Amino acid sequence: MPASCIFLGVQVRLSKDNIFSYLEGRGLIPAGERGTCEAPGEGNINWVQRVRRPGGTSFIVKQARGSLERFPEYQAPPQRLALEAHYYEVTAGFDTEEVRPRVLDFDPEHFVLVLEDLGDASRLDDALSAEQPVAPALSRLARFLGAVHGGTRNNSELGAAFDNAQMQRLHGEHIFTLPYRENDFPLSPFVRRRAQEIWADSSLIATIDACYARFLEPRGALVHADVQPGNLLLQGPRVVLLDAEIAHIGDPAFDVGTLLAHLLLAHFANPALRVSALAGTFFEQYAAAHGADGLPDFRSAARYAGIEILRRTLGAARVAAVSRDEASLAAVELGRALTLSPPDRPEALLTLR
Repeated sequence: MPASCIFLGVQVRLSKDNIFSYLEGRGLIPAGERGTCEAPGEGNINWVQRVRRPGGTSFIVKQARGSLERFPEYQAPPQRLALEAHYYEVTAGFDTEEVRPRVLDFDPEHFVLVLEDLGDASRLDDALSAEQPVAPALSRLARFLGAVHGGTRNNSELGAAFDNAQMQRLHGEHIFTLPYRENDFPLSPFVRRRAQEIWADSSLIATIDACYARFLEPRGALVHADVQPGNLLLQGPRVVLLDAEIAHIGDPAFDVGTLLAHLLLAHFANPALRVSALAGTFFEQYAAAHGADGLPDFRSAARYAGIEILRRTLGAARVAAVSRDEASLAAVELGRALTLSPPDRPEALLTLR
């Protein structure tokens, strides 16, 4: 093992000093080759680097450690990266349009995953802001999720393989609990006053708590559990879904609802965005790929969408689309309405008040 490696128990802790020796040992680069590496973005959960080789090619290296990279106060099992790798493996048979990233290597001993580098691909939220055509990419994503959910429904063998309770709770607390209890999240005075009213809304909180209980139930299908724009990269007609470390057996409506929420949030930054049409096509393609048996009803997905909108407005992970107070307050009203009275069809998403 290279002398520059640092051990955390039996795990090699990768750094810029030892990454090329590590990659050489895995047979991913020739002996003696060295290049450069850089952070491709803000890694919240894992240590992530883009490795550039002398010939111009590159790939992404991720390592999961015993705590979250950006928030080390949160402990998290490094096995989450094994579950991400397994998600890509299990969903391979449903991926007819290359929605999964290409896996180049997985090291189960040191929890290192090496993936293709998508380079200058656009995040979904950036594409929406720039008014780029996203409908074809969303249709591909819908068909992939529909096929995965329909094809893994009630698969008892997958339940044990995707036992991911600690990551589920860590993720779930930030969606279903923390934004609706007293907190010190950086909200403007106007938005904080509305947040305090939300905390006191017993009917709303009871509904959110019930959805959290359903989110934690180990029944349903294999869900990705983080289908949000930061994990969706568009590269020409291709869309790639990344970061499956929260994958588990659960409610497939959650994946659908999360995506719908971020389409609706984009509407606050760009009111001309045809959200209902995009959502309608997405759900139509999803349903066709899923099949009628066990198809999640649209109301369940819309309710999860409402909760995601609320937490992205009142919680720690606020989005830029609601940075203005007026947009925040409008998003809260829409999120509350969707949570308490979810519509049964996409065209009604933006008519609730």
